[in-house]
Amino acid sequence: MSEPTEIRSQPVKARVRRTVLKAGGTLLISLFSPLPAFASQILAVRVWPSEDYTRVTLENDANLKTNHFIIKDPERLVVDVEGIDLNPTLKSLIAKIQPNDPYIKQVRVGQNKPGVVRLVFDLKEEVNPQVFTLAPVDKYQHRLVFDLYPVNPPDPIAALIEKGQWSLDKPTETMPPPVAEIKPPYAEPKVDRAPQVNRMLTIALDPGHGGEDPGAVGRGGSYEKHIVLSIAKRLKAKLEQHPNMRVMLTRDGDYFVPLHVRVQKARKVQADLFVSIHADAFVQPTANGSSVFALSEKGASSTAARWLANKENAADLIGGTNIKNHDKQLASVLLDLSTTAQINDSLKLGKSVLNEIGGVNRLHKNAVEQAGFAVLKAPDIPSILIETAFISNPEEEAKLNDDAYQDRMADAVAQGIKKYFAKNPPLAKNRMM
Repeated sequence: MSEPTEIRSQPVKARVRRTVLKAGGTLLISLFSPLPAFASQILAVRVWPSEDYTRVTLENDANLKTNHFIIKDPERLVVDVEGIDLNPTLKSLIAKIQPNDPYIKQVRVGQNKPGVVRLVFDLKEEVNPQVFTLAPVDKYQHRLVFDLYPVNPPDPIAALIEKGQWSLDKPTETMPPPVAEIKPPYAEPKVDRAPQVNRMLTIALDPGHGGEDPGAVGRGGSYEKHIVLSIAKRLKAKLEQHPNMRVMLTRDGDYFVPLHVRVQKARKVQADLFVSIHADAFVQPTANGSSVFALSEKGASSTAARWLANKENAADLIGGTNIKNHDKQLASVLLDLSTTAQINDSLKLGKSVLNEIGGVNRLHKNAVEQAGFAVLKAPDIPSILIETAFISNPEEEAKLNDDAYQDRMADAVAQGIKKYFAKNPPLAKNRMM
């Protein structure tokens, strides 16, 4: 999906009225400002539809107050925004609602009364609206956000089955076929061999950023969010060529997913692995190479790893998440329950993938690095973050936009995952199928 077009209005300059009076032959010039205080200006409007939810964002030059309510039969969301007047930028919201939006039929915009604009969203189904504001951050000024979530969201596995992206076939859990016993002329020491388990493997792929959060932007104008989604889709197709592997994408389009929700999605489908895909950036354009990261309990393995983790963890601030609505129990899981076993398995997975992607691009570091990435904190899922290349490096930006490079990178990651499972057979589990 291409970046949504924006119409930005320019702030209105203060006006001064000049009145000329004539009294007794004397010319009097009076300067005064009889107009009321000027309304805030809507600078941009954006719409991000997805099956998870639809987001509408109004960017403005001041913090806005709102009042909203739901009207039934038919379903409508009414929002009154105080302190603004109708302008062409706000009117452009009408044309941004597409027919394939899952939750919004259309929107109507009008001046309800002086200083108050009313937005009426005609809805396709019952929604649970979240309306909140975001303080200025990065390239954005103040933002007023409407997130429209379905009241009855489908079960994540049922939704994937409906789209034909989830196999119900479960390979039988098997032991290796028995072989005829041959007694040697001497006694062999008895060796306990772990049973091989053949079952359906679930892999969560996490294309970084999305929607309001573009991620890193290359000098050539490339957006990280678009590149990593393309690589993730290629990787998904390659993994699903194997009959016992299926893949869930944390996002399959251009929309924002909070970090904790990415982890939550992986846990809901009981993923065996979690792989987050990114395209690195640094202040110096000469930085280059691919990297793999795992979680650290004791601090970052390098200053650069710490810097990168801090940057990636800021995604929620830029993308814009409703902090008041965070699941406290989930937040506790993310903060407290990451285990040593999970990190050890993540390091094994990371090493296997790093060995493979080293054949596609120069490695920035020859070992798996560690830092406190929030998106890697699923306590029960081996999780890694891959930086496919430096989008801030013009040469690597060109690689990242090359179909052949994306395909080779996806193939290398797929091979790394296969080799990890070959050396670390998954345990049998009672799983949702």
